Amino acid sequence: MRKFSGDRLVVATHNQGKLEEIADLLAPYGVSLSSNAELGLPEPDETETTFVGNARIKAHAAAQATGLPALADDSGIEIDGLDGAPGVHTADWAETPDGRDFAMAIERAWAELEAADAPYPRTARFCCTLVLAWPDGHDEVFPGVMPGQVVWPMRGDQGHGYDPIFQPDGYDVTFGEMDRWEKNRISHRADAFAKLKACFA
Repeated sequence: MRKFSGDRLVVATHNQGKLEEIADLLAPYGVSLSSNAELGLPEPDETETTFVGNARIKAHAAAQATGLPALADDSGIEIDGLDGAPGVHTADWAETPDGRDFAMAIERAWAELEAADAPYPRTARFCCTLVLAWPDGHDEVFPGVMPGQVVWPMRGDQGHGYDPIFQPDGYDVTFGEMDRWEKNRISHRADAFAKLKACFA
């Protein structure tokens, strides 16, 4: 595994919440972070059919544009009763002409589970794949998973995305009811970061 030896890292995202989560996880390492949004970089088209494929697109695009190592993630929810959907299309399900509407996406997911008469528990998992890319084209890949189940009705107003219907294994609350920083300690992203940290040791 190639070690990260610099002091500057680009986080290939326009999502301020995601940047804050990553900054918190990397705080012990004294790395200066910049985001795509801060640097005025465009969001590349995510044309792959896997989380790792899309994370690679974003990480390599940012590394090439800046000449700095870049970290990207691609994440989403896979629902077994929907044959793994929405998966890499997790955010797409929320797209509207006026921006993303995750309540609409959640309602679609539940309606499709009901239409399929999916058995209980309606198992699902949040997946996160981190890719750390260097300007010379090298990358390291770190996958993370948080298993759980989809529940109804929606519960909680913390978090984002599909959090109000996702109850992680071992808990009786949804991600939407969980304190943001507690969620960060156990989430799919935390699982991936625990592996990524080997690069910073």
